[in-house]
Amino acid sequence: MTVSSRIECEQKVTNRPVVAIIILAGGFIALAFALAASISLGAANISLSTVWTSVFRFNPELIHHQIIYELRIPRALVGALVGAGFAVAGSIMQGMTRNPLAGPDIMGINAGAGFAISIAFAFFPGMLYKYLMIFSFIGAAAGAFITYTIGSMAKGGLTPVRLALAGTVVGTLMSSLASGISIYFKTAQDVTYWFAGGVAGSKWLHVQGLLLWVVIGLVVGMILSRSITVLSLGEETAIGLGQNIVLVKTIGTIVVVILAGAGVSAAGPVAFVGLMIPHITRFLVGMDYRWIIPCSAVLGSLFLVSADILAKMVNPPAETPIGVITALVGVPFFLYLARRSGRDM
Repeated sequence: MTVSSRIECEQKVTNRPVVAIIILAGGFIALAFALAASISLGAANISLSTVWTSVFRFNPELIHHQIIYELRIPRALVGALVGAGFAVAGSIMQGMTRNPLAGPDIMGINAGAGFAISIAFAFFPGMLYKYLMIFSFIGAAAGAFITYTIGSMAKGGLTPVRLALAGTVVGTLMSSLASGISIYFKTAQDVTYWFAGGVAGSKWLHVQGLLLWVVIGLVVGMILSRSITVLSLGEETAIGLGQNIVLVKTIGTIVVVILAGAGVSAAGPVAFVGLMIPHITRFLVGMDYRWIIPCSAVLGSLFLVSADILAKMVNPPAETPIGVITALVGVPFFLYLARRSGRDM
């Protein structure tokens, strides 16, 4: 490809670094307030001053300090990590496939992870969390493989709507099988709330496991960000610029499986985070994935922590599954995208 062609390709990538920096700075500040609110609010409301004291001058003899340290802080951190993971996974998928409907939940990846975890609950009760994550990774990879295989079998190859339909079919099938397994092996009571999506009951071991894999996913995603930006312009353009698209897609898919699998293992198959947040981020910062990925991580964390706060406040002291909150926002968003993509076919 000539130098002029390279310049022309670069000009196609809209880039708003100032907006991105504002989102990152403002997002971190908003996330800090959201985490504080999440720790403070719940069945027993705790003042922010008590939260501050428990964090910096922890007293194990005080019940509120124990609640904050053992329950509230891990829950808030898991929500932030899961939101970041799902959002980054969705942004990478949409960039690699140039598919506005791509996302770990729409593509059957979350459902695949959920199916594998239901098998673990049924056949290996009491399994350690680190092994449960391995099951989740395997299921997520299987869901992605089956979805792409079915979508590619249609005449004319993959299109956004066909891939979304294939993902919906695979997701529905795996979710139904998971429900059947849980009922047959009498584990339904253990997994019902988990399938709806939620971070209640999160422990420090979930934070430790998630932190490792989410950091790995974010770092590798940032390393791939320039290549994903080029790939989002089209495969012919990427090949013309000397990019190994097979290698980029392979590594990118592995990152998506890691992020989605880790998120599902901790919070269940929370829907629509990976679909909505990348779209909002691209609208704000442009098409450069060097900004989209970190901004998606921050906005995804903020969105899911905020959704968890709302889930706790809708019907106290009972809690609404966080998946219900994200679905109320995500379903109209998905229908809008599906309708627009259908017109573009």
